[in-house]
Amino acid sequence: MWNPLSWVMEMAAIMAIALANGGGKPPDWQDFVGIIVLLVINSTISFIEENNAGNAAAALMANLAPKTKVLRDGRWGEQEASILVPGDIVSIKLGDIVPADARLLEGDPLKIDQSGLTGESLPVTKNPGDEVFSGSTCKQGEIEAVVIATGVHTFFGKAAHLVDSTNQVGHFQQVLTAIGNFCIVSIAVGIVIEIIVMFPIQRRKYRAGIENLLVLLIGGIPIAMPTVLSVTMAIGSHKLSQQGAITKRMTAIEELAGMDVLCSDKTGTLTLNKLSVDKNLVEVFAKGVDKEHVLLLAARASRVENQDAIDACMVGMLADPKEARAGIREVHFLPFNPTDKRTALTYIDAEGNWHRASKGAPEQIITLCNCKEDVKRKVHSVIEKYAERGLRSLAVARQEVPEKSKDSPGGPWQFIGLLPLFDPPRHDSAETIRKALVLGVNVKMITGDQLAIGKETGRRLGMGTNMYPSSALLGQSKDGSLESLPVDELIEKADGFAGVFPEHKYEIVKRLQEKKHIVGMTGDGVNDAPALKKADIGIAVDDATDAARSASDIVLTEPGLSVIISAVLTSRCIFQRMKNYTIYAVSITIRIVLGFMLIALIWKFDFAPFMVLIIAILNDGNHDNIQGQS
Repeated sequence: MWNPLSWVMEMAAIMAIALANGGGKPPDWQDFVGIIVLLVINSTISFIEENNAGNAAAALMANLAPKTKVLRDGRWGEQEASILVPGDIVSIKLGDIVPADARLLEGDPLKIDQSGLTGESLPVTKNPGDEVFSGSTCKQGEIEAVVIATGVHTFFGKAAHLVDSTNQVGHFQQVLTAIGNFCIVSIAVGIVIEIIVMFPIQRRKYRAGIENLLVLLIGGIPIAMPTVLSVTMAIGSHKLSQQGAITKRMTAIEELAGMDVLCSDKTGTLTLNKLSVDKNLVEVFAKGVDKEHVLLLAARASRVENQDAIDACMVGMLADPKEARAGIREVHFLPFNPTDKRTALTYIDAEGNWHRASKGAPEQIITLCNCKEDVKRKVHSVIEKYAERGLRSLAVARQEVPEKSKDSPGGPWQFIGLLPLFDPPRHDSAETIRKALVLGVNVKMITGDQLAIGKETGRRLGMGTNMYPSSALLGQSKDGSLESLPVDELIEKADGFAGVFPEHKYEIVKRLQEKKHIVGMTGDGVNDAPALKKADIGIAVDDATDAARSASDIVLTEPGLSVIISAVLTSRCIFQRMKNYTIYAVSITIRIVLGFMLIALIWKFDFAPFMVLIIAILNDGNHDNIQGQS
């Protein structure tokens, strides 16, 4: 009952009981009780519906609660971060949000992004023994840590506790306030005109005049509007969640409805992210090495547990996954990070010799091995051959470590071979992209893969092959016909970009926004977080990292692009419903204020406030019923 529209109705109730007591007549109990009943009905419906929707949203958000790997009872398991206590041992790796204040144990240094806490723009290096703060993001490395503070006792928690009582006014609330103010001003103008005309000029009776003022107050206020709009949005949010899209902020529904460009990641969103290697196409570059040994080295440079899609594929290609560590002792594993784009394992074989195996992006492995020009040319020709068939390339290298130390630079790296990885498109991706185009949403593929793979995938999905390498964003590598085209127009016309880095994704979103597009961006990794935050609608796809989820507005709980398109349709229905109701509510206000003011002043007709109360109830009830049916 605490909002400007309710205040006007409460004022009307007081007028009915206090001012209408004139000419020896009793107070206007009938209107007073009617107004109070109307207020109570609206407030009760609003409370019940918002509470139900709120409980549903809270249950869904609980699924998104930060989880962490914690050592309990001698076993590693995934638990919610909220149950951590000081003394727990947790695992922190690339993309994780640090779940609590913790002190790092033995291992390699981490790079931690603390910009959200300290304002430092660059990630800081944290060594074993250093403290890491809750809420910061791991940008590179993997290590175990012991929890030293949780909740409001953390560095971040103390600050959050201070601003806990601060209320931020959302866009939806601003719109509601503006409409409410319009209605109140309209009624105020009508009342002022009525007072001036009725009492000094027409000399009307006091009681009749007050009742005519009550008619404007009761009839002109769309009392159900805050309830209808907030409940429509809450129910819509719940409906979206049933389709697999959880909205972290309500206003994202409005922006999703207006989205006209969707920048979609390829791997895992347009494709299945279920990789396989075609053994027949494996290319060997080292003498005395067969294809099976190339696969074995790739599996050694992979994790045997807590795997990503590539690691799982490499280990899965062996006859027995245990072969990946059979007969060797692991010394040190270098996890993947977006800068180096490779993994590596330092290990000791049965004879006690030290070796390293590495797998990763071909360009990075070529640089690592310092390959000669003829080898580079051969590698690139094989990569292009793979790409023409829509296959990604993974390079494998090895190194001898004579110094027998995990920190030793070792001998020269040797380029061993190239593996072709196939990631088939989702069965529904082509149909979903067609639906998106019909809805006026232009889907652009943004991928880290080679240009040829992007074009091949685009061709298969029917989304066009007008794609460019990321260097085109800097004004380079354009076709001759596009030489004079500005970069922002190139981005607008392109079907996608290949070989992109995080800064390119951010640049694409920024340029599209400058061209007045409402941009959606999908992402799953820590490297996507800046672009997700910048986009109008950041969408964290299924199985995204904590960092991507925290930066996004919508979190998907099901894989694929079809969830996003059905969410766009649903949000447009919700937005249209809210728009229709708002137009209806404002038109009712204008109609009643103007209509009853003219009736009272020109025809001198005194209308009973209770009758207008019934009109108000029927108007709101009728529209609520239409909303419910639609």
